[in-house]
Amino acid sequence: MDNAKTLIQVRDTWMSFASKEGQGTHVLERVSFEVRAGELVCIVGPSGCGKSTLLNILGGFLKETRGEVRVEGGPVSGPDPGRIFVFQENGVFPWLTVAENVGFGLLARPAKEREQRVTHYLQMVGLTGFEKAYPRELSGGMKQRVEIARALAAEARVLFMDEPFGALDFLTRLKMRSDLVRIWQAEHKTILFVTHDIEEAVQLADRVLVMSRRPATIQEEVVIDLPRPRDLDSPGYLAARDRIFAIMGMDAHGGGAGEPR
Repeated sequence: MDNAKTLIQVRDTWMSFASKEGQGTHVLERVSFEVRAGELVCIVGPSGCGKSTLLNILGGFLKETRGEVRVEGGPVSGPDPGRIFVFQENGVFPWLTVAENVGFGLLARPAKEREQRVTHYLQMVGLTGFEKAYPRELSGGMKQRVEIARALAAEARVLFMDEPFGALDFLTRLKMRSDLVRIWQAEHKTILFVTHDIEEAVQLADRVLVMSRRPATIQEEVVIDLPRPRDLDSPGYLAARDRIFAIMGMDAHGGGAGEPR
């Protein structure tokens, strides 16, 4: 990984939103970081600090007020089919079957190639046998698997994931995290993953970028140098988790530093 090229560069990036009253809302300031090709990097921070705003700038849905944002060597000028979002809110098309959803980005490909890729990625995410099912027949976790399979089948080089497991129950989240790591290790995609869940970030990431309160910047980068799959009770895991809590001014129980429990 040390020799991997830099794929995402964010340099001194600021973001403000104008208001009707002319006051404006200052969201991001002096945000700088890099992501190397093939990394899985998580972004955490207080609620409302601008994590999703930052992700939308990188995805080309918002334009930064000031600074420089480059992905794959060039400035971000808009959405790109090689960079796909996976949201918490379900993004599958309810009128299409599972197979049709996964193959949606492959409509220009020959039918046989499309079928082979859909079959391959449905198998990878554990949805073999559900090809003809509609989203209304699937659980929340299964719908998220469809979204991930669709992104992979379309040959996305970068996945921007905005709290994709936030609406799932605890056990399903644990399974989805484990499956995401397995898929990431097999596919070598670059993933930038926004989450409010510090446990999730430590379980998934090569590095965790900790944002401050708004107007937000990157307070600190925490390297998670632990083997995968990660033991959630290991001293190294607990130390990384507690360090991130401390950076955010909390303890592992969610209270402020120094507050009575």
